[in-house]
Amino acid sequence: MELVPSQEDVINLLLETGALRYGHFVYPNGMHSNQYLQVPLAMRKYQHAKTLSVGLSRLLRANTEIRALLPEVAIIAPATGGLPVAYGVGEALRAHQVYWAEEEGDNKRLRFRQFFELERGEKVILVDDLLRGGAKMKQLVDLVTASGGEVVAIGVVVFQPTPNTCDFSPIPFYYLAKLERTYHTNGDACDVATRGAEPIKIRV
Repeated sequence: MELVPSQEDVINLLLETGALRYGHFVYPNGMHSNQYLQVPLAMRKYQHAKTLSVGLSRLLRANTEIRALLPEVAIIAPATGGLPVAYGVGEALRAHQVYWAEEEGDNKRLRFRQFFELERGEKVILVDDLLRGGAKMKQLVDLVTASGGEVVAIGVVVFQPTPNTCDFSPIPFYYLAKLERTYHTNGDACDVATRGAEPIKIRV
């Protein structure tokens, strides 16, 4: 495997660990899909977590402006899926601190854990295991900005865009693999359903 794993390498690793599965899946919102992805299933094993985190860190380090800031950057992730990525990337970049934000209250807005504070002007790299619509990452960008920090890059293991994925430009955005998946509101329209695949209900 190369220093930065290829798209094929990442997908094979996800398949090998069961993090990526193909079949007939029904999500809590009633949507049907031919694909299920849970990156933490791949991050359970140290070597896989290291491969993915170090690979992502090398994409970030290849940016000369980001490299010039090291190690004086903070790595921040939304809890909980992004935590293994944050600590792996933080270790690889020797970032000076790693912390996270989590959902709080009835409105589920992201907040930093109590006593976690950004220094004004602090440079921040945001990471996560997966980015789809990007609403949570957008909240995190806004939270860092409102706290006086500056987001210098965003990095995720897998980018699985939707038609309404947030645009984070001009912030540099990096990912190891990009996956497309199809959704159907009607299970009968799902291609795998037409082949008789038994639907699997996905828990929240």
